[in-house]
Amino acid sequence: MAIVLCISPDAQNPLSALDALGHQLVQISFDPQALSDAPRHDVVVLDCRHNLMGAKSVARILQAAGWSKPLMLVASESVLAAISADWALQDFVLESASLGEVDARIRILLDSPVHGAVPMTAVTGLVIDLDSFTAKVSGRTLDLTFKEFELLRHLNENPGRVFSREQLLSEVWGYDYFGGTRTVDVHVRRLRAKLGEFESLIGTVRNVGYRLNPDGKSAEEN
Repeated sequence: MAIVLCISPDAQNPLSALDALGHQLVQISFDPQALSDAPRHDVVVLDCRHNLMGAKSVARILQAAGWSKPLMLVASESVLAAISADWALQDFVLESASLGEVDARIRILLDSPVHGAVPMTAVTGLVIDLDSFTAKVSGRTLDLTFKEFELLRHLNENPGRVFSREQLLSEVWGYDYFGGTRTVDVHVRRLRAKLGEFESLIGTVRNVGYRLNPDGKSAEEN
């Protein structure tokens, strides 16, 4: 089942009944800080029923930040005329949709590649096999520890998105991990060493954190 991140200005989750089908629902507000600190998720649901302009601003922020997860809007019929490709959405659902329809749309989104996304293997040569917990770069298998693999997988699932050390620590190591953020730096350094000539795949954004660079740019940026 999916981890569904619902972004809504309202306190009540518009898709709260989905938890009955086993999906994990996490809700955050339109606040930019909440977006920056968003937890790990599989699909994004953006509520544009009652604050259309605010929702469109959020959609633009997600685009600018390089979010790669599928985006589905929850809309009322009165706002449909304002929804277009500019939102960079993959699907939308009316607020009156049945639970079964919403569930089906989420499952289809999870099974389909995001429209317009460039496969990471085609850009970087990085291939991650979730079944065997192995990673290859340019055909070479990387000898990774489990946490190194999980860190690389998490960055690869969100290409171009910058994560702070605190975010990576909570999302890869877990909220119950008591080690410091230095742990993240150590694992990034080890990953880069194992990537060898492809070390620039993991970029440093100074004073912010790390991201996966699909274009293999320099490993450190201002």
